[in-house]
Amino acid sequence: MTKMSVLRLLATSVVAGVVLVSCGGTPEVKTLTSDEQRESYAMGVDMGGYLTDMPFKLDEAAFVQGLRDTLHASGVKLSADEVQQLVTSVRREISENRKNRAKEESMAQAAAGKEYLEKNGKKEGVTTTASGLQYEVLTMGDGAKPKASDMVTVHYEGMLTDGTVFDSSVERGEPASFPLNGVIRGWTEGLQLMPVGSKFRFTIPSELGYGDRGAGNVIPGGAVLVFDVELLGIGE
Repeated sequence: MTKMSVLRLLATSVVAGVVLVSCGGTPEVKTLTSDEQRESYAMGVDMGGYLTDMPFKLDEAAFVQGLRDTLHASGVKLSADEVQQLVTSVRREISENRKNRAKEESMAQAAAGKEYLEKNGKKEGVTTTASGLQYEVLTMGDGAKPKASDMVTVHYEGMLTDGTVFDSSVERGEPASFPLNGVIRGWTEGLQLMPVGSKFRFTIPSELGYGDRGAGNVIPGGAVLVFDVELLGIGE
């Protein structure tokens, strides 16, 4: 199915949906039995996610009219320049709003993280380094310690401070290998403290982790991270 076919299906669905809703009905597709339905639904979800982030209340009638006029070539009521100018303005506002929300969320995470680090640093067995990295020895091995330039193999579990696990080689059942100077600073510093065979818990301030940007939709900006790491080996 072509992209245009999917868009036409989506537009038809939206038009029909708005008409039915305005007449008191609520259309609902309970099962997706065909490729066209699945593709149309996916486009609806994707577009709906974007539209819910609008900086204003969407006028459904005007939105559907714009779809209808474009798809049926029945005379668009704005010039191409006007459309481009308005769309650019809306996208710019959406981008700014997202940046502002991300900044606010990062600041809130940073404040909560600072409090968490202060409390955690007072726990028995927790050591805080000059950089702010905190570590606790869970098991002390007797092997060699890696250098920053070494390859290491580890098992690990990464958590947010509320206990949410966002990554785990243990769950996957497969250790991870990587150059120690190619990961976040908290790991580069912390693993150099570990003899092979050790298991440490690292509590990593955001500035030694993913900073104010975070990582994807998994790690918020400003987040303190907790890792249980077992060093299995050094080298290839």
